[in-house]
Amino acid sequence: MAFNDFFAGEIAMELLKQLIAISRKSCLCKSSADNLISSIQVLLPIIDEIKYSGVELPALRQSQLDRFSETLRGGLELARKVLASSRWNVYKNLQLARKMEKLEKQVERFVSGPMQAHLLADVHHMRFETAERFDRLEGRLEQRLSSMKIGAGGWLEEAAKRMEVEDEASVGIVGGVGLDLAKNNVKKLVIGRDDLNVVGIWGIGGSGKTTLANEICRDNQVRSYFNNRILFLTVSQSPDLAQLREKIWGFITGNEAMGYSNNSFVPPGKLQCEWGTGSRTLVVLDDVWSSSVLEQLIFKIPSYKTLVVSRFKFPTKVVGEVYQVQLLRDDESMSLFCHSAFGQKSIPPTANETLVKQIVNECKGLPLALKVIGASLRDQPEMYWVSAKKRLTRGEPICESHENKLLERMALSVDYLNKKVKECFLDLGSFPEDKKIPLDVLINMWVESHGIDEEDAFAILVELSDKNLLTLVKDARSGDAYSSYHEIYVTQHDVLRDLALHLSNHPDVNERKRLLMPRRDTELPRDWGRNTDRPFNAQIVSVHTGEMREMDWYRMEFPKAEVLILNFASNEYFLPPFMDDMPKLRALIIINYNTTEATLLNFSVFTNLTNLRSLWLEKVLVPELSNTTAPLRNLRKLSTVLCKVNNSFNPSVLDLPQIFPRLTELVIDHCDDLVKLPVSICKVNSLQSLSITNCHRLSELPAGFGLLKELQILRLYACLELKVLPPSIGELIGLKYLGISQCVNLRSLPREIGRLASLEIIDMRECPQIVNLPSPVILLNLKSLRRVICDDEVSGDWKNVKRGMRHLHVQVAEKWYSLDWLHD
Repeated sequence: MAFNDFFAGEIAMELLKQLIAISRKSCLCKSSADNLISSIQVLLPIIDEIKYSGVELPALRQSQLDRFSETLRGGLELARKVLASSRWNVYKNLQLARKMEKLEKQVERFVSGPMQAHLLADVHHMRFETAERFDRLEGRLEQRLSSMKIGAGGWLEEAAKRMEVEDEASVGIVGGVGLDLAKNNVKKLVIGRDDLNVVGIWGIGGSGKTTLANEICRDNQVRSYFNNRILFLTVSQSPDLAQLREKIWGFITGNEAMGYSNNSFVPPGKLQCEWGTGSRTLVVLDDVWSSSVLEQLIFKIPSYKTLVVSRFKFPTKVVGEVYQVQLLRDDESMSLFCHSAFGQKSIPPTANETLVKQIVNECKGLPLALKVIGASLRDQPEMYWVSAKKRLTRGEPICESHENKLLERMALSVDYLNKKVKECFLDLGSFPEDKKIPLDVLINMWVESHGIDEEDAFAILVELSDKNLLTLVKDARSGDAYSSYHEIYVTQHDVLRDLALHLSNHPDVNERKRLLMPRRDTELPRDWGRNTDRPFNAQIVSVHTGEMREMDWYRMEFPKAEVLILNFASNEYFLPPFMDDMPKLRALIIINYNTTEATLLNFSVFTNLTNLRSLWLEKVLVPELSNTTAPLRNLRKLSTVLCKVNNSFNPSVLDLPQIFPRLTELVIDHCDDLVKLPVSICKVNSLQSLSITNCHRLSELPAGFGLLKELQILRLYACLELKVLPPSIGELIGLKYLGISQCVNLRSLPREIGRLASLEIIDMRECPQIVNLPSPVILLNLKSLRRVICDDEVSGDWKNVKRGMRHLHVQVAEKWYSLDWLHD
């Protein structure tokens, strides 16, 4: 393909922009400018098809295109003179108008002459290499070239739509960094790393991945490196793999015009290197949805490189290195939004600056959202903007364009998921925006509502993370099989949360599977109150309010509800009376976002929650537990986070095995008034996991702790006042994990630890008082021990033990500091 092929399109696009400006400014040249806009708009798609096709044109046709490029170049110079001419210089403007008319006739002759026949012939010649692209083009040619007449008009709006494709690049931003910086990062992978055959661009849907990939294809340095041998293919969700493989192989070998009818011409992997050793080639695979599909489109040829563009993360064995597109910074978001909404890079003086900033903030740096919402609000009155802002805060589309262009495009990622994973994604709309969701909460919720086990639930989370539908925020210390899920959080972009809300909103509020409040409000939604005459069939109910009194609740029935989430911010909170009408409730999550703990009123509703299996309490005063007020006989998991628990754990009235006879997991985190555990905990024979973390005042464990024969996980993290472990710990015959990290006053490991024959992991990081271990003779009895995480000071003693336990891995912990908790 000749050098001028690429510049014809660039000149035409620049000329089009100049002509639009002339049409608005110059009266004498307006008619010619409008006619030229119509003509050039027809030619732009054709030129683009030719210049990105990768096919060498015959000499005659190439010379025609070269001459037309020169015509366009002269037209561009003429357009600039028209724009620079003073409106008062009548004589000069008349001369320029005649030249514009002459240019108009030249373009008309070129379009209506041999160009039509040659272009149609080129389409036929190249369709084997770009079949999908030219199928669309043939219809466009037949319609536009046959009906086009100079001066037909009506093309200005379409020209603007055409130019909108390049809006992000024209603003100069993509993915949170300047376009040049993003391009340079990708170029380093594409042309700077010969050891990489496959590289990727990865990011959330609508983040500008394809825009960045197109800029890479246009980059002069990249085109020179690959000698203009660049093929751009869109793979999509349901690709024709045989056709794609033929296209790629034909392009690599230079036989793209032969028209292979099946992939028998594509050699197997071992022979590809022999067939395909030639000049450098870059194939861009856009919109890839499957690792299995991608692997079939990669050819193992040294001179061939693949750039993969996807919203999914692929294994490193498939894609060697990946550039992750970041969301836009605040200033970049404002520039892109203003470009779409006002046609400039900043807020105009006539606009409501506060309102604009509020709407931009709702987009959370997502380029697609900024473009679509900005365009939807363009030239609209301020009251429309106010209404749009309210709709956005409720997670609703502001207009049909917003719904179709943004939410439906984002929904493609969700439609591709299997049914179970999609349901789990939709559940994420149950939680407040801009809040970290404890992974433990999600795991419990999915286990109880979807009938899956914890391992499958965690696998779903990883899948959603790999597909850019959520983000896992992980404590640097966690990660092994026994790490607490409470150390991991989930965050989600607001647009994705809005998508979950949008897809969950059944028109009939009583028939919704998820009954959700999208944003915090002072009262329950009115449409809930208007429909209390019928039962609500929701399986998940989520409420987000401030303080609630008894009179604030509607009388509602939830015969199918399995999960109830109560999000609020207040000092007092009256639990909803409708909990009495939730016979199938299995998971209850109560989270207070206030600065101080809240008092829960109407705690007696727990009496009827006979099927409750999981209870999460956060930042509340836990009421006193007794056999009459909390007979939660089916409760398996109890979590108290940032709570006041001392009254509830009153040993004189608390009989834990009587209240929680089937409790298997107990989590107590950041409960600063916990000094001692109730003695009755030792009789909860069903307990398998006990996690007491960041309870700084806990000073001792019960002497009879060894009675917990079923206990497998004991996590005592950052219990600063804990000085000794009871000798009875040696009777925990089922214990597999012992975590005592940051117990800074713990003086030693008891000798009885040697009796823990099932113990697999000991995590004793940052325990500075433990300077000596029990004798190696005792520790060698830990036949199942495979991993120890410790400080450097005691690592030598453990390495001595390792000499007699070849399977033991001793990991010296790195010093780790974080101030992330300041932002929580």
